[in-house]
Amino acid sequence: MRNAIDWMRSLLFLPLFYGGTLACVILAAVGSLVSNRMMRAGVNGWGLLHRTLCRVVLNQRVLVVGDLPQGTMLYVFKHESMFETIDLLCLFDNPIVIAKQELLDIPGWGGVAQRYGVIGLRRDQGATALRHLKREVAKGMSSGRSICLFPEGTRVPHGQSPPMKSGFAALYQLIGLPVVPIAVDSGRLSPRNSLLKRPGTVTYKVGEIIPPGLPRAEAEARVHAAINALNEAP
Repeated sequence: MRNAIDWMRSLLFLPLFYGGTLACVILAAVGSLVSNRMMRAGVNGWGLLHRTLCRVVLNQRVLVVGDLPQGTMLYVFKHESMFETIDLLCLFDNPIVIAKQELLDIPGWGGVAQRYGVIGLRRDQGATALRHLKREVAKGMSSGRSICLFPEGTRVPHGQSPPMKSGFAALYQLIGLPVVPIAVDSGRLSPRNSLLKRPGTVTYKVGEIIPPGLPRAEAEARVHAAINALNEAP
């Protein structure tokens, strides 16, 4: 019976979320013709819509364990589902997110995302991609915005801890910002490649701030351990 109710909630969530997403994209696109403030209002409204629907329709709550500092830092997240990629808009004030370039190639949404400040990363372009990344991140740093990265590169099933992509270490050494590692267990409730979303609490666990300037291996090891702090058997 509970599984049937979870399916009903999940299926109701889909049209509400994607219909609302379309409205937010249109609002942000039209707003971008007027001012950045109106464009960002549309994008941030999307984050609020997502969290509200997750709470009201899916009965999913959010818990942040530890103090989440705000400011110009590099926030490095565990990546288990779509949940945290959108919920960033509720955690931070106009964050800059580093994402796969393929996401910015989506018609409509991609253009709004770029104007908002999402930075596309093409991992197959090597040094060229890093120069582009450094230049775009510097723009965000100058405006005091937070920088968010998912170093695993793709969604990972809950309980798994694959090696991080090399992009984290390169970015860490390039920009010289403190790193805030954040573990997430969203995959327990919203597994990747599944329409079924279960009720419960999505937990963010904020790790110890990692200062800039550490040796690459040490920085990677500390971040990897911290973002996997919520790992357990699914």
